[in-house]
Amino acid sequence: MKKAEVYLYDKLAGILTEDDDGYTFQYDDHYIHSDNAEAISLTLPLSTKAYKDKVLFPFFDGLVPEGWLLNIAEKSWKINQLDRMSLLLACCRDCIGAVSIVEIKTEE
Repeated sequence: MKKAEVYLYDKLAGILTEDDDGYTFQYDDHYIHSDNAEAISLTLPLSTKAYKDKVLFPFFDGLVPEGWLLNIAEKSWKINQLDRMSLLLACCRDCIGAVSIVEIKTEE
């Protein structure tokens, strides 16, 4: 299982998880009930319910680099370009824009 904290403007907005069933994104309770809460994407509006899908949500997939930058990431970290969650974790800690993805290390 792979997990990541999703930050919006340096505030923890939620948790993204990849497991055998697919992907889950859950907004953080403290974040969603804060006065300044806003959705990280139009496709992931604020909700107390978890979002689930078999494929990586298009918003997160869009953060993964493309073209020559993807080739560099793939070669540098030896990550298959089809492993979108691993690429997201490796490349999107300091994205251009308001969102950042920080891996949660789990003991297996």
